Amino acid sequence: MSSAAPKPEQDAITVLEDLMAARFSCRSFKAEPVPRATIERILTSAQKTASWCNSQPWRVEITSGAATEAFRKVMYAAASGGKPASGDFPFPREYKGVYLDRRRESGFQLYNALEIERGDKVGYARQALENYNLFGAPHVAIIHSDEALGTYGAIDCGGYVTSFMLAAQALGVATVPQAALAFHADVVRQHFGLGDDRKVVCGISFGYADLGHKANSYRTTRASIADTVRFVDE
Repeated sequence: MSSAAPKPEQDAITVLEDLMAARFSCRSFKAEPVPRATIERILTSAQKTASWCNSQPWRVEITSGAATEAFRKVMYAAASGGKPASGDFPFPREYKGVYLDRRRESGFQLYNALEIERGDKVGYARQALENYNLFGAPHVAIIHSDEALGTYGAIDCGGYVTSFMLAAQALGVATVPQAALAFHADVVRQHFGLGDDRKVVCGISFGYADLGHKANSYRTTRASIADTVRFVDE
């Protein structure tokens, strides 16, 4: 037998690497719904996410059909009507240095793809509101956590979001994680009848990607290992 034969673990990491490389934040979806069996398979995979003390703090509201349209209408009205933000978790105080550079690069990639000229604040605002249209997605998942678990519950939910998106990618389903939907947590809570003990972490709009749309024509870059990791050997 050839010593060059791939090992099973090498095959597995290649699959994971390919999934992570292929996944992108989709900003235009087809209207076609995802079959319930496919959604349930995504959820079954994501449920295996590791969490602090195995608390599994995430709860998920998933809309389809008329329920998606109702939520889309409510969220767009809140955002476009100038309703003040009411997030359950503190928003970033500021972006500076390399974090600001990365944020700007990502934003300008989107605006350039959509031919929104630099400095066009009206164009920026119009595109930002597309978050509340769910970018045309037929489904949205709202991720919320128990208030008593605080920041660590939210961190566990972040792991769940990544698992959800990678499982979706493996099944040909596109996703976009949206902190914007948590900007109006009170609206989300009221719409879904959630108790005050449930804190909205984010949303994930999902469906099948409209790959012909300009908003899906670019991919963001990633920092190198040298930029993000320090090896300490002594």
